[in-house]
Amino acid sequence: MPTVSGQTINPSAADPLDLVEAIVESHEWPFDRSEGELVVSISGNWCDYHLCFSVLPEINALHVTCAPDLRVAQNRYGEIYELLGRMNERLVLGHFDLWSEDGVPLFRLSQFMPNHSERCLLVAEHLIEIALTECERFYPALQFLLWGGMTPADALDGALLETQGTA
Repeated sequence: MPTVSGQTINPSAADPLDLVEAIVESHEWPFDRSEGELVVSISGNWCDYHLCFSVLPEINALHVTCAPDLRVAQNRYGEIYELLGRMNERLVLGHFDLWSEDGVPLFRLSQFMPNHSERCLLVAEHLIEIALTECERFYPALQFLLWGGMTPADALDGALLETQGTA
């Protein structure tokens, strides 16, 4: 059976949120858990990220949203939607969206959870890794657009610029 921080986990008996909770506790990330949902805060390189996990029982899937700690003013929604669309063109898994009620950009991803399998733990770990990696990768584009005065196209190009060589 797999272990997380020395704790043996029985994936066949665990609710997917139990697996996420074990992973979160192993990293000592602060979290809150209520019925059907687990919310965790994680410090990234650019900002704090708030991840929310829920189970979609009708399709046996684990859903994660990852939101950077920033808000978009309603008068900037047109620009942010264009940028999010351009960001989504670069993704293989998941997508970026805007929670229009409070102006929070977020990354969403759902994954089917294997039944009675050790793979559940791996799936949960990968969801966390993918969500954080994509948010970290694209966060500079959000900043360039919102605070740097760049166009959506220039903000994305500037964020994904790869340097070569050494200085």
